[in-house]
Amino acid sequence: MATTQHHRYARYVAIGDSQTEGLGDGDEEHGYRGWADRLAEILAAGNPGLTYANLAVRGRRTARIKAEQLAPALALKPDLVTVMAGMNDLVRPGFDAALVAADVEEMFTELTAAGARVATVTFPDIGRVSPLARRALPRVLELNARIRAAADRHGVVVFDTFPYRITTDPRLWSGDRMHASPLGHARIAAGMADALGLAGHENWLRPLPPPAPVSVFGAVTAEARWFAGFLGPWLWRRVRGRSSGDGREAKRPVLAEVAANGHRGA
Repeated sequence: MATTQHHRYARYVAIGDSQTEGLGDGDEEHGYRGWADRLAEILAAGNPGLTYANLAVRGRRTARIKAEQLAPALALKPDLVTVMAGMNDLVRPGFDAALVAADVEEMFTELTAAGARVATVTFPDIGRVSPLARRALPRVLELNARIRAAADRHGVVVFDTFPYRITTDPRLWSGDRMHASPLGHARIAAGMADALGLAGHENWLRPLPPPAPVSVFGAVTAEARWFAGFLGPWLWRRVRGRSSGDGREAKRPVLAEVAANGHRGA
């Protein structure tokens, strides 16, 4: 097993929405882990004194992430920050890639000016995960391009998921097709570690075995379960102007030490 490369990070803060909170990797009863927790564990393996805070809240759009999470993140004086934002904007009517990217870039500006190393993520082709999202491809391409350009202007590390087919393998996604599965979160953590230059995490790109064949009945049943369990409730919240994050707060609002547990991706 490869040894995690030593690094200078002592205070890691994650900001974002449900992906960074960890939905799809755990449950409401026992809590969510997610890629940011997994990345913190990887970092702690090389620096046992690492402290970590996760300010992400599900359902948050980019402007609200900036308004609610940026100042608290800066107050924690991090030397590493991950910013993952934009998916909740991308899937809604009236999406404006320029406005979303401007909010992302403002976070890049303030965080890098404070001396933090910043890392971000582009979005995969979500239409390959959920057929209903196929029309979103132009939005994904434009937002990704703007995020890459903003990152380049500010020296932000980019974990670019879009070029790789593995990122749309259904096994990396949970049943709601919006959040990563535990395997997906592990791959994101390893990919981010690789983007940050930590040795031994190139395996995030390792192909999975061929999937088991699915019958027509099984496919139809899966679609029905997805509609009833996720799409229907999601649309109902949109109609009522509600969010899955209403009334929720960050799961880990203060810096605390992390127990390294040896996870290096799946």
